[in-house]
Amino acid sequence: MSSTGLHPQVRIGHVHLRVADLERSLQFYCGVLGFELTQRYGTQAAFISAGGYHHHIGLNTWESLGGNPPPPGSTGLYHLAILYPDRPSLVDSYRRLHNANIRLDGAADHGVSEALYLRDPDGNGVELYRDRPENEWPRRPDGTLNMTTDPLDLRDLLSTLED
Repeated sequence: MSSTGLHPQVRIGHVHLRVADLERSLQFYCGVLGFELTQRYGTQAAFISAGGYHHHIGLNTWESLGGNPPPPGSTGLYHLAILYPDRPSLVDSYRRLHNANIRLDGAADHGVSEALYLRDPDGNGVELYRDRPENEWPRRPDGTLNMTTDPLDLRDLLSTLED
């Protein structure tokens, strides 16, 4: 580790979102995406996770009960990104969205990853993605990453279920 850099095992541990309606957000994150409720603080806040972790996402209405999403052109969260361990898990997420009639804003192949983009009930951007193995990442001749934003072939993604 250099004296100016972070330790290589530093990770972003969780995100905490202000929401207008806690129950509506729980229905989306738990009911549609499949996160598990780990703890509630009355009617104002909840913590959710995958795999028994204490929480990956905090949801609260402390300053936002009944509020509106930020207007276009304002600062704030662009999106939260949820990393899936493999392609079949990402496909399962896509199936869940489809079954809940949730529209995608986009789907992209970034070379290093495959990603689905959408909005939660409060208008927060959500990226659902899976990383490709590092040895498959596209690189330039000098070894630096050559990430792209190409359309993701959703039919090919769904074919993972048939394999």
